[in-house]
Amino acid sequence: MTDPANTSRATEAVSHRAARLASIRSFQRVDAYITDASLRRKGQSDVCDFTFGNPHQMPPDRYVNTLRDALTPKNDQWFAYQTNGEAAREAAAESLQRLLDVPFRTEDIYLTTGGFAAIALALKTVADPGDEVIYSLPPWFLYEPLILEAGLVPVKVTVDITTFDLDLDAIEAAITERTRVLIVNSPNNPTGRIYPPELLTRLADLLEAASVRIGRRIYLVSDEAYNRIVFDGLRFHSPAEFYPHTLLAYSYGKTHLSPGQRVGYLALPPSMPHRDAMRPAITGLQVAMGWVYPNALLQHALPELEKFSIDVSQLQRRRDRLVDALGGMGYRAQPPEGSFYLYVPSPVPDDEAFTESLARRDVFVFPGVLFETPGFFRISLTANDDMVERSLPAFKEAIEEHRP
Repeated sequence: MTDPANTSRATEAVSHRAARLASIRSFQRVDAYITDASLRRKGQSDVCDFTFGNPHQMPPDRYVNTLRDALTPKNDQWFAYQTNGEAAREAAAESLQRLLDVPFRTEDIYLTTGGFAAIALALKTVADPGDEVIYSLPPWFLYEPLILEAGLVPVKVTVDITTFDLDLDAIEAAITERTRVLIVNSPNNPTGRIYPPELLTRLADLLEAASVRIGRRIYLVSDEAYNRIVFDGLRFHSPAEFYPHTLLAYSYGKTHLSPGQRVGYLALPPSMPHRDAMRPAITGLQVAMGWVYPNALLQHALPELEKFSIDVSQLQRRRDRLVDALGGMGYRAQPPEGSFYLYVPSPVPDDEAFTESLARRDVFVFPGVLFETPGFFRISLTANDDMVERSLPAFKEAIEEHRP
């Protein structure tokens, strides 16, 4: 007799949620592109890799020494279970207060395994399955999986492609009675835009009015992974300065260009109403989501990690070199105000075809289609100086190849 279990469709072997996550088109594109590019780069030392914000030079001695010092146990509980370590929370709160001039409190800092977990924690703290989450395109390409995994509904709007500013009219039009969260990412990945105070003020007014109109609070999740990566002496402003119902997500992986060391936090501003009710909910989720606290070593290191960052001036020099060189070739490269990236209009409509022409010349970038905005490509400024210089002839040849 045939076992019915053996005749079940393969799709029945996984949950509907997992199957839906695996079927996200943009997610599939990213995975396929990474796999293909990795295979082509395998064993090659002369490629110019501008894809991920990964390091391409040895880490600074100060970063290595900080981790080494934290590895040396000071007591027998040094590597015991660590939740929200007091010293780490104090250092993070003091740092945020210096950066934003907002008096964040130690008890409102929740340590996480990087920015991924901080965003997921924020979503699950304030939203229930079926609630809608609005975010702007081009996005960090993992917002959609995080939203769907939480049982929420992604709602996508597009930024103003000429300025890379948030399109407030589009956001307002997307709000329904099911809207619960708006995600804002500044400095933005991939555009590099830092949203100015006047825009954030208008956004706060919009969300306040919309919350009254629909009869429920709309929360703002502020993804600030790059809030220390700012160029030209600009000052970064957080939505938390303007809208009290903001949950701030941060990652040290960008500040120290160490994305493999997973440490970050979720922070509630002192203006957030009902923080007392949120606190036990957040700490419960930190455990229930799979113990999403950073490991003990990184918590011990965090007070020292708060005292320094990667060389932002080096990133700015690479930005200036690429913007000037690409502009001279005919690209329309807009200098980013922060983050790790240049988001450049493709010289031809088919951005995948254009990035393939670069790949044939051993220069790897991400096409805009991976960020759901075809017609662009993204360059990571974390490539080293030698890669930048070696890539320039390939960028020149590629644009000339596609000229009429």
